[in-house]
Amino acid sequence: MNRGSSSSLRVFVAALEFPVVFLQARAIYKSYSVGGSPLPVLRDLELTVEGGEMIAVVGASGVGKSTLLHVLGGLDRADSGSVAIGDVNLTELSDAGLVAFRNRQIGFVFQFHHLLPEFSALENAEMPMRIARAPLAEARSRAEELLRRVGLGDRLVHRPGMLSGGEQQRVAVARALVMRPAVLLADEPTGDLDEQTAESLHGLLRDMHRSYQLTSIMATHNSRLAAACDRVLRLQEGRLIPA
Repeated sequence: MNRGSSSSLRVFVAALEFPVVFLQARAIYKSYSVGGSPLPVLRDLELTVEGGEMIAVVGASGVGKSTLLHVLGGLDRADSGSVAIGDVNLTELSDAGLVAFRNRQIGFVFQFHHLLPEFSALENAEMPMRIARAPLAEARSRAEELLRRVGLGDRLVHRPGMLSGGEQQRVAVARALVMRPAVLLADEPTGDLDEQTAESLHGLLRDMHRSYQLTSIMATHNSRLAAACDRVLRLQEGRLIPA
């Protein structure tokens, strides 16, 4: 596969039999400046994820789970170390190359849905494809298919303010998957939902993971969501350990 290709990564994954090392982080170090001094968040962190795995990352609030997902997904760069997805080393990509790769191959779901309030559910879900300049008809068709898949077929024209919290998060899931990414990263996806709605979203995420042959990493405080994953890792003192 050509490095940086926007279309061949999924073919690359499909051609292999699981398990295979698909995402690998090596010697990740990340700090933030606090009062002019560095505050380490991730310290020589190592992570190896097999293709098709669904992994939960747990840990106390403020320990760095969001930072870890941002580094793994290319939303932020580590101070040192490397992240590879398939045979693409994200650390070696230019800023523009990283943006393009992230848009096409990595889906994000956050605790707060970050939907655009002036747009409908359909328009929000299709937004990544519009940004990638995909044909409007294709973007609309794929977004509508996903919204129907997540149970919002009768909410296509509703704006976020007309949707419940659980429905808004389902739109966010559809948006994360509309580009047919290889990797799904979810940061406390049920953290802002009541227990019943959270349980429903758990099932949806598991179904999407299987149906779309994803490799998924979920940062969560929810023990039931973590227990449903293939592995549970704890982020502690900047490193991942088995939970």
